[in-house]
Order: sequence, then C-alpha cells, then structure tokens
Amino acid sequence: MSPADGEPALAPLPSEITVAATVAPPRLDRATWSARAEARAERADALTAEHRDRQARREKHPVHDFLFTYYGYKPGQLRRWHPGAGVVLDDAPERAEWRWYSPAPATEPGTVSVMPDATAFAAEKPELARLVHAMLARTAARPGQFGCFGLHEWAMVYRTPEHRHEVPLRLGQAGTDAVVEQGELRCTHIDAYRFFTPEAAPRNRLVPTRETQPLTEQPGCLHAGMDVYKWAMKLGPLVPGEILLDAFELARDIRILDMEAAPYDLSAWGVVPVRIETADGKAEYVRRQRDFAERGTALRLRILEAWLGAAD
Repeated sequence: MSPADGEPALAPLPSEITVAATVAPPRLDRATWSARAEARAERADALTAEHRDRQARREKHPVHDFLFTYYGYKPGQLRRWHPGAGVVLDDAPERAEWRWYSPAPATEPGTVSVMPDATAFAAEKPELARLVHAMLARTAARPGQFGCFGLHEWAMVYRTPEHRHEVPLRLGQAGTDAVVEQGELRCTHIDAYRFFTPEAAPRNRLVPTRETQPLTEQPGCLHAGMDVYKWAMKLGPLVPGEILLDAFELARDIRILDMEAAPYDLSAWGVVPVRIETADGKAEYVRRQRDFAERGTALRLRILEAWLGAAD
C-alpha cells in the first residue's frame, strides 16, 4: 500500500524549474554581506567544534559524527556563506568565478557585483533541480505519519549477529528481536529501509525504492527531516547560509533522538535511551517526532522561497 492512498494527488513535477521574477533584486553592500559571512563562519565553527576536536584526536562518536560521515560534507563547507538565489553582492570580485554565480549590474564604476543564479543551476543540473524540488515541495505538502516509533534502527539489527555499529544492544539480541516482532515496521524512507536485515525487510508495510522516493517521503520521518540538510547543501549558493545552518541544526537534533530511540546501549557516550518498547517511550518519541516534522516542513518552505521565490 502506498502512503498516497486516499490522499489528493500531488501536482506532477515540472519539466522546467522556473524562478519568480522580481522588479529589483535585493542587494547587499560589501560591509553588510561581509559581516553576515563572518557571523555565519563563527556560528558554523561553534556547531562543528566538537567534531573537529575529535578529528584532531582521531576519536569517533557514534551519534554526532554521523552528519559528517554519512552525508560527506566537511565542516569547512558549512563555513562558506551565500546570500541565496537572486541576491546581489556588491563589490564581490572574489566571487565572480564561483560556481552558479552570475554577473549583476554594479552600483559603482570599476566594481564587480554578482549574484547566485537559480536559472544557471537549473540549466546545468536539470535532473538534480527537479529532484530537489520534488523532495522539498512534495514532502512539505504531505501529512506526517507518526506510527513508526523509530523501529527502523531495530530492523537494521534484527536477527543478525553483525551490526552496523560496534555497540552492544541494550536489550540483547533476543530482546531486540522481540520488540521488532511485537511491533509493526512502517518505514517510508529508502535510505533507512535499504539497511534492513533480510529477515526484517519483508516485515515492512512498504517497499520503498529510489524511484518512488518523491511519492513516499513524508515529513514525520526522522531521516527525511535530516535530509533537509542534504537538499539544502546540494543547492549550494542558492540557499542563504543562515537557512543551511538551521537545517544542519535540525539534522543534529534529529540524529540525537534517532540514536536515543535505537536499540543500542550508548550509555558510555552519555545517551539516555528513549525506551520505545514502552508506552511512555512511544509517547515521547511521537511528541518529539511531531516537533521535528513541523521544523522540517517550515525549513523546506523557506528553502523553496529562497531558491525559487515562491514556496510551491
């Protein structure tokens, strides 16, 4: 059964990504945009400080390193500030050759003004543009589902002695398997489902695929919420730096719940479990899951607005 069953059909993905025209694009003088870039770098440094310190000591953290190892984006990429699509930066010659920046009329003779160009991005990366539009717009338009209780992580270790993380199971193997068997797997996210064990995959209500991802993704999914950061990063300079860091913070907060509700014993790292095998644990999980869904949807709409000029 598809999550779309019984719901209004979503509009088809446009063959071309269009950008809303503005009479006069917003512009920032050098002092203003330089100050925003510096503030962004300081905020990014604060967000990545612990990870960079661990890297220097060659230490790993099973919870907090995920955003860097799984998504593959480096802390330095979070430091680079962009104004968002269609915002002109005055006196910015150093950005004239940056990818997806285009020339803009200068305000002073002899100066160089540039702006991130959504049209150039769509022309160079049409398939990526359509995919990101689908994942943001369609997911934002769907209602959230809140009955999975984080069992996707349990399904990844179901009936197998080999686990993705070298961390003991909080309930042991038999206890973990029993939680899966007593519950119901309702995972809608392909990048969680693809790690299910062979014994767990047939227990899932759906069979998510890469091809159906734009139709099965829904805002209640923790992994879909973390992926808002990925989609924002893929848009590069079209997304304002402040929004990108908001998406990173959302992904960080979601990752914490994802591991708190996981079957692993992470007490050595100070992680207090959300015991989703109990009624109280399920209630806490859903409460926080709903909050993340609201934050994720708001961010999706902000990204669409910054990118295309209209959140549709």
